[in-house]
Amino acid sequence: MIIGVDPGITGGVAVLDDGLSIIQELFDLPVLTVGKKKQINPYALATRLAPYRGVAARLELVSAMPGQGVSSMFNFGTSFGLCYGVLAALGCQVIMVTPQVWKRRAGLIGKPKDQSRTVAQRLFPAADLTFKKDIGRADALLIAKFGG
Repeated sequence: MIIGVDPGITGGVAVLDDGLSIIQELFDLPVLTVGKKKQINPYALATRLAPYRGVAARLELVSAMPGQGVSSMFNFGTSFGLCYGVLAALGCQVIMVTPQVWKRRAGLIGKPKDQSRTVAQRLFPAADLTFKKDIGRADALLIAKFGG
C-alpha cells in the first residue's frame, strides 16, 4: 500500500493498494479551527491513518510561491509539518514528492488546477470527486499513483 498526501488546508489523503489501482481510503484532511484560522487536526489525521502504521507515504513537498504572503506561507508550512509529523510518528517511510514530478507523470504540467480532478476521475472512476472542492483528494490520488 501507499499513502498520498496533498498537505494544504484543503488537501486530501489517498491510500492505494500495492498495484496503485484500488482505493483503500480517500478523504479530505481533517481540520479544526484555532481562533479565526483553520489548521490540520493532527489527532484526527493520526487516528484515521493508524491502521496504515508503517506504510510508505508520498507527501507533496511544498515551497513558497511567488506573490504569496508571509502569513499564508507560514500556515502552508505548518500544514506540511503537521502532516509530516503524523506520518513519521506512525512509522511511515515518508517520500517527498515535488509537484513538478507527479504532475509531469500525470500529464498535468501547464494544465489548469482542476484538470487533476478529471485525470483522477478517469483513473479511479469510483472515487468521490464530484465537486470542485475535491481537488485536494484528486491531488492526493495522483501523488500516490505518480509520486514514485
